[in-house]
Amino acid sequence: MRKNVYCRFGTPEVYAHKLKEKAFYAMDQVRKKLKADYAHRKRITGRGVTVAVMDTGIAVHPDFDNRILKFTDFTQGRTRIYDDNGHGTHVAGIIAGSGKMSRGIYMGMAPESNLFVIKVLDRKGNGNTYQVLKAIDHVIENKEKYNIRILNISVGMLPTADEEEKKNLMQAVERAWKSGIVVVAAAGNNGPMKNSVTIPGQCRSIITVGSIDDYMGQKKGLKKGYSGRGPTECCVVKPEILAPGTSVKSCSLRGNAYEIKSGTSMSAPVISGALALLLQKYPAMTPAEVKLRLYERAVKLEEAGGRNYWGVVYLNRLL
Repeated sequence: MRKNVYCRFGTPEVYAHKLKEKAFYAMDQVRKKLKADYAHRKRITGRGVTVAVMDTGIAVHPDFDNRILKFTDFTQGRTRIYDDNGHGTHVAGIIAGSGKMSRGIYMGMAPESNLFVIKVLDRKGNGNTYQVLKAIDHVIENKEKYNIRILNISVGMLPTADEEEKKNLMQAVERAWKSGIVVVAAAGNNGPMKNSVTIPGQCRSIITVGSIDDYMGQKKGLKKGYSGRGPTECCVVKPEILAPGTSVKSCSLRGNAYEIKSGTSMSAPVISGALALLLQKYPAMTPAEVKLRLYERAVKLEEAGGRNYWGVVYLNRLL
């Protein structure tokens, strides 16, 4: 069985910035930008909705309370919750952090949603196709038991990956979508060239998310315009949705701390969290209905320039 390195967030992802950096999005700013507090005031907080996070794992952080329903490690087979990199913890914090250790400042988009965590990347951010395919099947198998409504994939295939492996991953995320799980994937950081969205973000069915603020990338260790751009080979608009991604501050693997990371890896969980709010309010929605609502309610901004995309999400319009 092939076990080639298939995906990582580290090329050319920015792992973390020094905390002395002043220019960043605290999660309260992200929430304000997307008007998430509109939902929270109505007690729409993601309660009862489970988001699967396929990444580097998750740290035992006070902001996750007891909402990590299950942790599965496909890299080393460990049973205790851990994250030896920090990327997965940061992503999970954007989605579901309670903000407990920051008096709400770094609270995530859906602070009462549950987490189903699958570790598929090692401490360097590398993984392989075989493990990722098993992980997606694991999510599908546990969908009903844990009420998994969303699968967040903030990783992407390397351009050098085997064509058959690319095909298998695209088929796997399509299978998850058809099973009733809303799949949200990062567009990758290989922009601004056309056709630079990474796999699985190229899958036509799923929701692909890029960064609205990638023009600030050169100041944060990424290229200006780093967010992956479409169209895909099938001429499908990708990414459909844009969200903040540059210098987002969220949960760190260091106990009760927070840190800053940049990339479309941060943009995708912003939307996964927003959709957890939507699915709390409308639990009967199918993935196709969720995507249609995004298409109908998204708003285009001048900030994104001339990119071909549906828009950004404002919770007061989405809900």
